Amino acid sequence: MSMIPDITGGADDIVVPFQVDEIDLRGRVIRLGRSVSTMIDRHGYPAPVARVLAEATALTLLLGSGLKFDGRLILQTQSDGPVRMVVVDVATPDRVRALARYDAEAVDAAIAAGRAEPAALLGTGQLVMTIDQGGDMQRYQGIVSLDGQGLEQAADQYFRQSEQIDTRVRLAAAEEYVPGDGGMKHTWRAGGLMVQHLPQAGGEAHRDLAPGDAPDGTILPEPHEAWAEARALTDTIEDDELVDSTLSPERLLFRLFHERGVRVFEAQDVKEHCTCSRDRISGIVSSFTPDERRDMVEDGAITVTCEYCSTSYRFAPAEFDPVE
Repeated sequence: MSMIPDITGGADDIVVPFQVDEIDLRGRVIRLGRSVSTMIDRHGYPAPVARVLAEATALTLLLGSGLKFDGRLILQTQSDGPVRMVVVDVATPDRVRALARYDAEAVDAAIAAGRAEPAALLGTGQLVMTIDQGGDMQRYQGIVSLDGQGLEQAADQYFRQSEQIDTRVRLAAAEEYVPGDGGMKHTWRAGGLMVQHLPQAGGEAHRDLAPGDAPDGTILPEPHEAWAEARALTDTIEDDELVDSTLSPERLLFRLFHERGVRVFEAQDVKEHCTCSRDRISGIVSSFTPDERRDMVEDGAITVTCEYCSTSYRFAPAEFDPVE
């Protein structure tokens, strides 16, 4: 078996596109480390809630990294489960922020009952994906029912009903302890894989992985057989493979598709980044009436805290309503 280039090594916070020409398959692998751990630690989410948020972040970045314009992709769940809402906001191509709202008592009860998997925590409701291209462009929204299904199944359903593209998504999140100053440090990781059957997919890849042991003259499968093969291979992935920091995306892809040959595109970095700023928050406060602003004053100031990054902005009332 040929040696393969380990392009990204143990890198985190990247999306790696790939293509398998023989079975008309394209997709992306994502690995998240510091970015998702920062968002989770900032809010102190319980572990089951953190897992839901991490998987939602991986999914949104898998989708958002494929958009070919500067804009936003927003994933939002609204449901009756212990995790009432999750919002992931991706500013293409590489910035993400996310938050979750949950009922702490209901989460504790779910843990005690052994029903703390993401599908049970989300419950029944809707998953809404909004694409905003900015300017005067019309927003696009796709809505999927959440009836006790997890984010993987919801994503597959979204592509079946909205895009009519054969798609399989795998997601995973895990806690990790790594050496740090003063001892072991607790962190979170997330990973994911999305594959899509796109017959006659084109594109020019930057790097190739070795095609493995497939002999010359291999008979290509029919389209329906190709997708069945791709889906079956994707379903062999274990959750720990998706988040393993020692297993590069290239080696994961080689494990899956070496018999067909897999081509890997340039990795794309992603980072946790909130779009809030003092000027933006000031503009929001300015949109309220003077009476409403007076009601906001506490201890002689108007204080606004960003729900995403927990940054607090403090304003003097006179900045909006000068004293005559």
